[in-house]
Amino acid sequence: MPTRGVIYVHSSPLAVSSHVEWAIARVLGAPVRLEWTPQPVEPSARRAQCSWTGATGTGGELAAALRQWPMIRFEVTEEPSPGVDGERFMHVPGRGLFHGSTSANGDIVLSEDRLRHLIATSRGYENLAHAMEKALGGPWDAELEPYRHAADGVPMTLLTRVG
Repeated sequence: MPTRGVIYVHSSPLAVSSHVEWAIARVLGAPVRLEWTPQPVEPSARRAQCSWTGATGTGGELAAALRQWPMIRFEVTEEPSPGVDGERFMHVPGRGLFHGSTSANGDIVLSEDRLRHLIATSRGYENLAHAMEKALGGPWDAELEPYRHAADGVPMTLLTRVG
């Protein structure tokens, strides 16, 4: 069953931008041309965003394809579909890739088993709070937030997976 999502490339060196397009095109099976704009937070970088439609799991494939360039900052979302949770992937240089399941409104959700594990393995409140913040993607969110605000009013490209 098809689903949809959004790719936010928050910052990419200009020389890597065409490689980012090719990586997305390989996953979607169709040529991709993004509208790159300057990234005000990082003047030497470019940013772009696009929405996509494709089969369940396409978001994970897109994130795997984009993480080949560890110097780019990006997010990939996939909306929930019947019987499948939504997902959010966030990548920050030096921090790596974060993956979380999302609710219908886009919030990161933690399973009961994950919460029980965090409680069982944490030593004290501060340790538990830190573990939960990391499990919710807090450090990635904090680093990406300035880049997100710089995107207000940027055009959105629409892409569809072929096949």
